[in-house]
Amino acid sequence: MSEYLHKSHNVTVLMYHMVFPAKYRKVIFDGEVDGELKAVFLYIEKRYQMNFLEIGSDKDHVHFLIQSVPTYSVTKIVTIIKSISAREVFRRCPQVKKQIWGGELWTDGYYASTVSKHGNEEVISKYVKEQGSEYQKIYSNYQLSLF
Repeated sequence: MSEYLHKSHNVTVLMYHMVFPAKYRKVIFDGEVDGELKAVFLYIEKRYQMNFLEIGSDKDHVHFLIQSVPTYSVTKIVTIIKSISAREVFRRCPQVKKQIWGGELWTDGYYASTVSKHGNEEVISKYVKEQGSEYQKIYSNYQLSLF
């Protein structure tokens, strides 16, 4: 479950839904590879300031729900996850390297989307738009009473 990350000058809840397809969309994520991937992600979680809230793999791609700190850009998160997981999966499951020619586990592309703990885009948009509206009503009523 996500939690507020408290740093010296900020409090954040930054979550991302990411999808990484396997190179050439090869069907490589079986039970063994899936288990090794999850172990690698736990290692990444301990070493870097990331929290894998959910991990789900299909036969040819993997979905993540990741929480991270604002000092990591989306590109940095992707680079860390892809490079370490590829190296470790090839080391722990050599049969995967034989299935994928070229020595790359992941495609170059990825999908990333922000996820909110407090509502969807419509709810947040309305909340932001209405900020200060109570103040504006009081201020305009005050101005009218002066004249």
